[in-house]
Amino acid sequence: MGETRVDLLHLLEDLRDAYPGPIEETIITEIVANSLDSGAALIAVATDLAARTFTLIDDGAGMRRRELARYHDVASSTKVKGEGIGFAGVGIKMALLVCREVLTETRQRGKHVATTWALTSRHRAPWKWVPPPGLVGEHGTAVRLAIDNALSPLLDPGFVEGVLRRHFQPLFDSAFTAILSPHYPSGVRFSINGQTLPPETSVGVVAAPISVRLLRRRKPSAAGYLIRDSAPVSEDRRGIAISTRGKIIKRGWEWLGFTPVDPERVGGLIEVPPLAECLTLNKADFIRAGTRGATYLAYRKAIQEAVSRQLAEWGDAAEAGERQRRRAARPVERDLETVLADLAESFPLLASLVEQRAGGQRRLPMARAGETGELLTSTMASAGDAPLFTKPGSTASEVREPSPEAPAADGAPGAPVAPTESAPPPPESASEAPEALGVSGAHALAGRGPRRPGRYGLAIQFDSRPDDPELAHLVESTVWINEAHPAYRRAVASRSEGYHIALASALALAPLAVEPAKEHAFLTAFLESWGAAVDRKPAGRRRRRR
Repeated sequence: MGETRVDLLHLLEDLRDAYPGPIEETIITEIVANSLDSGAALIAVATDLAARTFTLIDDGAGMRRRELARYHDVASSTKVKGEGIGFAGVGIKMALLVCREVLTETRQRGKHVATTWALTSRHRAPWKWVPPPGLVGEHGTAVRLAIDNALSPLLDPGFVEGVLRRHFQPLFDSAFTAILSPHYPSGVRFSINGQTLPPETSVGVVAAPISVRLLRRRKPSAAGYLIRDSAPVSEDRRGIAISTRGKIIKRGWEWLGFTPVDPERVGGLIEVPPLAECLTLNKADFIRAGTRGATYLAYRKAIQEAVSRQLAEWGDAAEAGERQRRRAARPVERDLETVLADLAESFPLLASLVEQRAGGQRRLPMARAGETGELLTSTMASAGDAPLFTKPGSTASEVREPSPEAPAADGAPGAPVAPTESAPPPPESASEAPEALGVSGAHALAGRGPRRPGRYGLAIQFDSRPDDPELAHLVESTVWINEAHPAYRRAVASRSEGYHIALASALALAPLAVEPAKEHAFLTAFLESWGAAVDRKPAGRRRRRR
C-alpha cells in the first residue's frame, strides 16, 4: 500500500504566497486572531532582540491537551467557520518558515501543557511535549517564536504596534465597544513590552456615524463612521475599511464600488460582525458565491447606500458623468431589473442584486429566523433614528429596513420616515438615494438640478479576456461581459447582442443563485422571465425610446 507524503516546506511557501503583505505581518495577525477567538481580554507581546524571540501571551480560554496535539496538524482546527476569525488552522503554521522553534504553552481548567515544534526537513515538522516554562497565568495561551534572523521585523516593537493598529483598528476605538461587546464582553487590551497601547484618537476631523440594520432588528448589524479632514489623511487610513469581529479585511474605495470627489481627505471604518462567516481562507477578502457570497453582497449594498448618502450631505459625491456603459447593455439592464425581482422569490440569493427603489423592497422574500441564506432584504436610510455612537461635531447617517406602514412621499409604501413625530425631517440630500455603479465607480447626487433615484442593482460592464472561455463573470454586483469571446463577436455580427448579454448574465449569476446541480433549472427560469419581460414593458417607455 502506498502512502501520501506532503512536502511541508512547499506547502507552507504556497500558503505564504496566498496571504497579502509580509509573512511577519501575517504571523502576528494570525496569532492575535486565535487569541481573540479564545475570548482573551489582554494580549501581551514581548520582543527580545538579544535572545531573538517574539512572545505573545493571552488570557483566553486556553486549550486542552488533545486540542494542543491537533494544533500541530496542518489545516486542523476545532473551530466552526463563522464563529471566529482564526478558523482555518493554517496561518500560525507559517511561523515555521522564519523560526528555528515554536513553543506553545496553554492552561485550561488546571491542565497545564506545552510543546515545541520545528521544521527539520522538507517533509518533517516534529513536535514534542515539554515542561511548561510558566509564561501563562491562571488560563490562556502563550506562543514564543525563536527567530533565525536577528533583523526580523518581529523583533521591532514599532512594527508590531503598527500591525496591531492597522489590522485591529476597531479594538483600539471605544466607538465600537457596543457592537463588539457580544463577542468581547470585557473588551480587548494590547501591550508591548509591558506598555499598554493607548486607544485611537481623532483630532480635527469631521465624523459622521453610520449604522446598518437588517431584518427589522433593533440593534445594528453593522456600525461605523466616516471622517473628512481638511488635509489628506494618511495613506493607510484612506478609503472605507470593512472589518469583522475587530479585524480589518479590506480598505479603500474599490470594494465599495465608488469614489468621492476628494478621496484623499475621506476615510472611514465599518464593523460588520456577521461577515465572519463569509471570510476567505486568507481572511483578506469575502466569499462571493453561494449563501455566504449573497450575505456579503447584501451588507455591501446597505453600506453603499449609507456611505453615499453621507457623502452627498458633505458635498463629496462624485459627478454623474463618470458612468459609461455600452449601448447594447442598457436595455438588457432594464430588463434584468424585472427579471431579478421576479426570480427573487424562487431564488432568494438574487435579492441582494435587486435595484433599491421606494416600495420595491416589499416585493422581495423576507428572511426567517435561522435562515442565513435569506438575509437579503434591501435597506433604506432613516434620518430620524439615533445613531449607535457619536463623535464630536458628527452627523448621523443610518440605514434601516423600511416600515411597511410608512407611506412614501410619492405615495409608494415602504419609504423611510422618522420614528416619532417630534423628530426633525430629514434633509433633502438625505431623502434621496445617490446613484452608484457596480465595480467601476459610483455616480452620486449631482450638485444641481433634479436628482435621480439610487441604483445599487445589477450592472453590466465589458472587458476583454481572450484566454478566458467564460462568457461573463460576476464581480461584486457587476456582470463583466467578455467581449473577446468568439460567441460575443458572432452576436455583434448578427445583431443579437441583447440575447447574448442576457444569456451570459444568467451563466454568471447561476453560481450565486443555486448549487451546481440546479444551474440548468435556473438558466431556464431566467431566460423564460427575461423573454416575458419584453411583453410587460410600459407602452410609454417604448414610445419614448423611439
